[in-house]
Amino acid sequence: MSFISPLLTPEQLKLEKTVKLGVMASGSGSNFEVICEAIANQQLNGEVPILIYNNPDAKVKERGERWGVKTILLNHRNYKKREDLDQAIVEVFQAHNIDLIIMAGWMRIVTKVLLEAFPNKVINIHPSLLPSFRGIHAVEQALAAKVKVTGCTVHLAELEVDHGPILMQAAVPIFEDDTSETLHARIQEQEHLIFPQAIALRAQQIFTEK
Repeated sequence: MSFISPLLTPEQLKLEKTVKLGVMASGSGSNFEVICEAIANQQLNGEVPILIYNNPDAKVKERGERWGVKTILLNHRNYKKREDLDQAIVEVFQAHNIDLIIMAGWMRIVTKVLLEAFPNKVINIHPSLLPSFRGIHAVEQALAAKVKVTGCTVHLAELEVDHGPILMQAAVPIFEDDTSETLHARIQEQEHLIFPQAIALRAQQIFTEK
């Protein structure tokens, strides 16, 4: 069982305008795939013109190619400073007229270069109920703390790591026999449910603001 908040109906999440998403990912890209599936299933009125990945061996590249999404490698090892990498990211996303940036497992700390270029338009997902268990190994942190409930959070990114206005959360109970693998798998199920919804929610907000 889980609990999602805010719990919105498909009608409440309906977008009259197509939102253009720029995705950033570092690993397997399961959340990227969920976003593409939501678009294909018409659950999210969006498109993904560009996917940026930073690890040459990241499996997300294969997922992007399978979905027909343009992919570009910006290897962070080739940049002297985080700001230099973020400037390259900004230039790519601006060239594709991106509405929202989606950090779908982006394992790099972002800087003000990116956040100021796209103010309140950078969305992150984290495997805990923020503000609890920020940073890396959030699932292991929850197990070590022996809490009874954890979950996942979609929020607007800020300079402080895993901090910013919360868009949506899902609570996940922790069982006595849970391992980091079993708990992470159940959290990921909820991530896949709320990520497209949270994106639609923020898209609604920015379209209304305009």
